[in-house]
Amino acid sequence: MLLSSLQREKNRTVWVFPGQGSQKLGMGRELLEFPLTQLRLQQAESILGWSISKLWQSDEHQLSNTQYAQPCLYVFMTLLADFLKRSGYQPNVVSGYSFGEYIALYAAGAYDFETGLKLIKKRAEIMSRLPKGSMVTVIGFNSEKLKQVVMDTPNVWLANDDLKYVILSGTSEAIDSVLSQVSIKRIIPLSVNAAFHTPLVETAAQEFEAVLNAVNFQPFSSPIFCSIDLTFSFNIEQVKRNLIQQISQPVRWNTISRTLVTQGIEEALQIGCGQGLLKPMKQSDPNLETRNIGSTADIDSMVIRDQLRQLSMVNSEILER
Repeated sequence: MLLSSLQREKNRTVWVFPGQGSQKLGMGRELLEFPLTQLRLQQAESILGWSISKLWQSDEHQLSNTQYAQPCLYVFMTLLADFLKRSGYQPNVVSGYSFGEYIALYAAGAYDFETGLKLIKKRAEIMSRLPKGSMVTVIGFNSEKLKQVVMDTPNVWLANDDLKYVILSGTSEAIDSVLSQVSIKRIIPLSVNAAFHTPLVETAAQEFEAVLNAVNFQPFSSPIFCSIDLTFSFNIEQVKRNLIQQISQPVRWNTISRTLVTQGIEEALQIGCGQGLLKPMKQSDPNLETRNIGSTADIDSMVIRDQLRQLSMVNSEILER
């Protein structure tokens, strides 16, 4: 991986981190050659009692289980954040989709790798004890009809604020009932095993609150955008309160995206698999520069881009003289 010592101009860059359901079999495979990865995997195995790298590569069914998915995603995305920082990059602000807020906090320096993983392990264990539930993304439907059917059906809720890509969350039976009453062009099941972001997981939020409050957060190096309060914050108590509330509340990523863009963000990096978080941000501002960082090759590409930009600026200054 290329490492750069270039002093970069401070632009308004946000690092955003996806949540559970973004995991993919094979993620992290190309990171295995790096010494830092091997160190992190050893630390993780001593905390978890099982191998992250094996799950990354070999067991899609187990990887979708909350107890395993969240630690696997945490290790993968924190490594990418570390490699970005080693290449000379720092975020001006961080944000995350649901579980992704915990990796955002790591990137902001709220806790070290081991402290964060122990917290995630406990959170995942609590979540894994929840009653079985489902989440599906639906595309292509009459929005008014869907909202009315959801309102009339017990044990199912809208888990996000996107009118084009709606996430239904609830019991499997309730979701099936909604799907049978509304004409939908495309249905995408999410790799989760509980009805996150609904009142059905409120008991987990209550149990996790005591765990979270026992963890000492360090002062943040950059603000985190709180998903519930919709504010930039360095306030540890506010951030912890948001982390508890977001477990059972819908994720308002469209609103978060619009707010970030209106606050002057010029560049957005999605750290992890995919680019789903970047799409609503780009819709809010077509001029916003966006990039997915899912491998060290993506980081190398960004370093080369910035080196070329700096060289172009130097050449322009020479020509102006």
